[in-house]
Amino acid sequence: MAAGLLALLDDIAVIAKVAAASVDDVTGMAAKASAKAVGVVVDDAAVAPRYVTGFSAARELPIVAKIATGSIKNKLLFLLPGCLALSAFAPWAITPLLMLGGSYLCYEGAEKLLQLIRPHDDGEAAILDADPVAREKMMVAGAIRTDFILSAEIMAISLGTVADAEIGQQALVLAVVAVAITILVYGVVALIVKADDMGVALYRNPGFTGQFGRSTGRTIVLAVPKMLSALATIGMAAMLWVGGGIVLHGLETFGLGWPSHALHDLAVGATRIGGSVLGPILGWLAGATGAGVFGVLLGGIIVAAMHLLPNRESAAGQH
Repeated sequence: MAAGLLALLDDIAVIAKVAAASVDDVTGMAAKASAKAVGVVVDDAAVAPRYVTGFSAARELPIVAKIATGSIKNKLLFLLPGCLALSAFAPWAITPLLMLGGSYLCYEGAEKLLQLIRPHDDGEAAILDADPVAREKMMVAGAIRTDFILSAEIMAISLGTVADAEIGQQALVLAVVAVAITILVYGVVALIVKADDMGVALYRNPGFTGQFGRSTGRTIVLAVPKMLSALATIGMAAMLWVGGGIVLHGLETFGLGWPSHALHDLAVGATRIGGSVLGPILGWLAGATGAGVFGVLLGGIIVAAMHLLPNRESAAGQH
């Protein structure tokens, strides 16, 4: 009896060691996958705050929560099973779908750039301002759509990192990455959009910090509008350089590699000019700028086509 119990305990110990090793493997692969996708994660965090600006303080966190909920649904309910299915049955379709998503990001970024250069209002903004509930629904829906594209890129990069693993491990790694990145991104977004409230609280209730707390709170309150404005610009630029980069990488996959190669050579040249200290920064800036320029060109073509469609329909209706 004792020998049987000892054997059972030994079996349990072995199973526990295997499970612990598996958990370590999944954690390690998830960390590696997250590191690979860090560029898109930063872009996601830069894009998201612009969807929350302009609402009352009481609605900011609920809106962030709605977008975060939509983001986790995007990743776990749609993208995770979709990535696994495509990887197993139609790996050839992953790149075209990512290029389609990248083109959408270029379109969104170019549309916002056009609005910045030549502001136009077709009356929809006034209607939405008069109906804050409708405006909130529209902004949340737009944020979740954009998040879907960025999340698809994150999940695709993560899948590529664990392509040789078993499908069960792939699913676990993608799930861990999805949850961890969503918490990270929207935790940061929540801190950004509530920074002004934290500044007001510091100013009014300095506590043990005294005059330093009041000065810090005042500085935060004054800085938040400028920070949100800067993030809106960064978010627009992020759509263009991420979207342009996705499409350029896809074109290279299909044999049209000279644009990517030219961009790579530009980044390498900038890195050499900057030396060991500034080189990596200048190289990244050169690559991001080149991808962004391509994103503006592609997005501009799509925006022009989209703006011509209604005119054609109206012209057809007149005839």
